Amino acid sequence: SHIRHAWDATKSVAQNLAEMGLAEDPNKAVPIAKRGLLGMEVESNGQEERKKIVRKPYVLNEMEYEASLPEKKSNTLSRDLIDYVRYMIQNHGENYKEMARDEKNYYQDTPKQIKRKINVYKNFYPEEYKAFVASLKQEKMDVQ
Repeated sequence: SHIRHAWDATKSVAQNLAEMGLAEDPNKAVPIAKRGLLGMEVESNGQEERKKIVRKPYVLNEMEYEASLPEKKSNTLSRDLIDYVRYMIQNHGENYKEMARDEKNYYQDTPKQIKRKINVYKNFYPEEYKAFVASLKQEKMDVQ
């Protein structure tokens, strides 16, 4: 979006990118040393490139700032998986073999697979899991 706002339609791509301090061709921006037949580096023709004037440095600065921001965690579990795990815990507690035989185990998960799914749920929603287990213990106490 920063490039889009600073773009000048009357200029070429190369001119626009040069004004922003960006490279049009990455091979020219970071030159690779040419090697001779024996593996020795060969010097270039001695032609020095003229210095490019960056007229729109704010574009580069804004892009660097955005790149330095930490990435947000947007991982969530599906509602179906959450319901499945809560149902299994509610009906079977910690008995994974019993969970594997349950009729709601549509995907025929093994006890280890079910345990892994429950652990994923615990890691994603630790507070919700603790509250759920506490409510189950409360229900058992009320029944007795």
